[in-house]
Amino acid sequence: MDFTIFIIAMAVLVYGADFIIKESERIALHFNISHFVIGATLIAFGTSLPEMAASVMASSEGKSEMAVANVVGSVIFNIVLVLGIVFFIAKNMNPKRDLFALDSAWVVVPVLVFIVMLQDGVISRIDGIIFLLIMLSYIIFLFTSSKDDLAGEIDEDLAKEKFNWLKTLLLLAVGFTLTIGGANFVIESGTNIAREFGVSEWLIGIFLISLGTSLPELVVSLVAIKKGNAEMSIGNIIGSNVANFSMVLGLASLVNPLSVNINTVSFDILIMIVASITLVFILANRLYNKTGSIFLLAILALFIQNALI
Repeated sequence: MDFTIFIIAMAVLVYGADFIIKESERIALHFNISHFVIGATLIAFGTSLPEMAASVMASSEGKSEMAVANVVGSVIFNIVLVLGIVFFIAKNMNPKRDLFALDSAWVVVPVLVFIVMLQDGVISRIDGIIFLLIMLSYIIFLFTSSKDDLAGEIDEDLAKEKFNWLKTLLLLAVGFTLTIGGANFVIESGTNIAREFGVSEWLIGIFLISLGTSLPELVVSLVAIKKGNAEMSIGNIIGSNVANFSMVLGLASLVNPLSVNINTVSFDILIMIVASITLVFILANRLYNKTGSIFLLAILALFIQNALI
C-alpha cells in the first residue's frame, strides 16, 4: 500500500508543480517581474512551506536538533541534488541575469550567519529575529535589483490571455496544496517503506525528511526547466535556501530557542559549506551544464557515503 501511495503522491507533486509554474508566469507577465524574482520569492516561499512546517513542529515539541537538521539537509539537497539534476538535463541554459554579481552573496551570507549563531550552541529568539530581518532584506534587494526585461521569457499564449486575479490565486493555491500535500505523503509512505527495510531513524531523518521537504523545489525546478524557464529554477533554489535559514529557522527559534551540539552535525555543516561554495563557483563560471552537475552530484555522493558508513 505504501508503494502505491508513494507513486500517486509523486504524480500529484508533478501535477501541482505545473499549476505553480503556469500561474507564476501569469503574475510575472502582469506585473512585469522577471522569472528569477518570481522563482526566488513566490515559488521559493511556497516550496519552503514543508520545511517550515517540519521545523516549527519539531521546535514546538522540543526537538531542536531535528528542526536544525531538517534545514541543513534541505539546503544540501536543494543545491547538490536539485541543481545537480537541473544542470544535468538542461540544454542551452543561459540566464540573462548576472547571478554571480547579484546573487552569490545570498548563497553564502545566510550560511555564515548560521555558523556564527551556532558557536554558542543555541539559536536564540534574538537570532531568530535577525534571520527574519535577513529575509526582509532579501525581498527588498530582489525587487530593487531586478531590472530584467521580460521580452522573450513569457509564453506567447499566456500573453494573449486576460489576467484574472481570482482564477490565478485559486489555481496557485491548488498548485501549492497539491505539491506540498504530495510531498507530505511521499515522506510518510517513504518513511514506512524505509522502516520495513530496517533503515535507522537517523538515516530516515537526515535523508527522507530533508529530501522529502526538498521535493517541491525539485519538481517545480524540473517543470520550470521543461518550460524553458532556467532563471525561475535557479531563483527557486537560491530563494528557498535563504528562506530555509531566515524564515524557517527564524520562526522555529521564535517558538523555542534551538539548542544544537555543533560537534554532532559538523560533517553535515561542512558539506553544506562546500555545496554553497561550489554553487558560487558555478555561478561565477556560468557552468549551467553537465560540468557543473558533476561537481554537485559528486558532493551528494560524498554526503550519502558518509551517512551510510
